Amino acid sequence: MSRTLHASAYLKKPDEHDLPAMVAVPGGSRFLQRSVLDDLRHRVLGDDDDGMGETRFEGRDADLASVLDELSTVSMWGDRRLVVVEDADDFVSRFRGELESYLDSPSRKSVLVLLCKSWNKSTRLHKALAKQGLVLTCDDLQGGQLTSWLTATAKEEYGRQLARDAAALLVEFAGTELGLLDQELAKLAAFVGDRPRIDADDVRAVVGGWRAETTWAMLDAVQDGRGGDALVQLDKLLNANEAPQKILGGLSFVFRRLAKAVQLSARRVPLGESLKQAGIRRPADVDRGERFLRRIGRVRAERFLERLAAADEGMKGGSKLPDRTQLEQLLIVLGGPPAARR
Repeated sequence: MSRTLHASAYLKKPDEHDLPAMVAVPGGSRFLQRSVLDDLRHRVLGDDDDGMGETRFEGRDADLASVLDELSTVSMWGDRRLVVVEDADDFVSRFRGELESYLDSPSRKSVLVLLCKSWNKSTRLHKALAKQGLVLTCDDLQGGQLTSWLTATAKEEYGRQLARDAAALLVEFAGTELGLLDQELAKLAAFVGDRPRIDADDVRAVVGGWRAETTWAMLDAVQDGRGGDALVQLDKLLNANEAPQKILGGLSFVFRRLAKAVQLSARRVPLGESLKQAGIRRPADVDRGERFLRRIGRVRAERFLERLAAADEGMKGGSKLPDRTQLEQLLIVLGGPPAARR
C-alpha cells in the first residue's frame, strides 16, 4: 500500500495504515492538516489524553536536539509521545539529513509530525518516508474529487444525502476551502431538519444570501430576454463589491448546463428531457430553459462554451476592457435579441 497519498484518502480509512515514526503533512489546506493531526493524536494518545503527551514546536525556531529529546522522553502520564513541528518548511530544510538518519533508528513509542506548506518529492527524505513513514498531502481538492468529498462528508458526518447539483452550487457560492464548506454543510443539515436530502434550493436559501438571489434574478432575466433588467442586477452585485470572477462563475454554472442540454438534444433527446439530464431539475427552470433555447436557436446556443471561455480569458488579463464592461457584453451576447413583447 502506498505510503504517499492525499489526506482525504487517508482519513477515509486511517486504520488501514500502520502508525509510523514520522509523518509529513504538506499542503495549503489547514482544514485537512487539522483533521490529520486530530486523527494522529487519537491514534497515538487515545481519547483520554489530557494534552500532556503532545509537544509542539515552531519550525522556524526549533532545533533538532530539542525535538529529538522530546521524541525519546517517556512521560509519567503515558508511554506514547506526539511531537508536532508547525510551519516545518525551514526546519526540514535545515535538518533534512539528520531526519533521514533518525528514520533509520527512530523512537518506537513516539510519532513526529511535520506540518509543511510545501514538500520536495525528489529528496532522499521523501523517498525514505515513502517507505518507512507517511506523506499525507493536503492540497485543495478540485472538480470531481471535491464533489466526492462533499457528498461523503454530508453522508458520514451529517447523515444527509447531498444532491450533485447542490454540491456544485455549494462550491459556486462558498468556494473550495474545505473548512468553510464543512461549516456550510453543518448549517444545511440543521436547516433541512428531518429531511434526508439536501437539494439546490436548500443551498440557495442557506448559503447564497441576497447576492445569490440577485445572481439568480440576473440569470432569469438573461434567459427571459430582459437584457436591461439583467444589467440592473449586475450593477447591484458589482456595487456591493461582488467579485467579477464569482459573477462569471454563476453564469458558467447555468450556461454550461444549458450547453450540455443543447448537445444532448442534438442526439434526438427531447429538449425538456435534455435539460433534466443536464442537471436542471426544477420544473420552472426547465420551462424557462426550454423557452430560452427555442428563442435564441441552436446556432447561438452552441457557442455558449466559447463565449464563457473567452470571457474567462479576458478577465484574467486577456482583455484591456474593465471587468464590468466584459460582463455587460457577455450578458447581452448570451441572452440574444430581446424577447418579443406579448
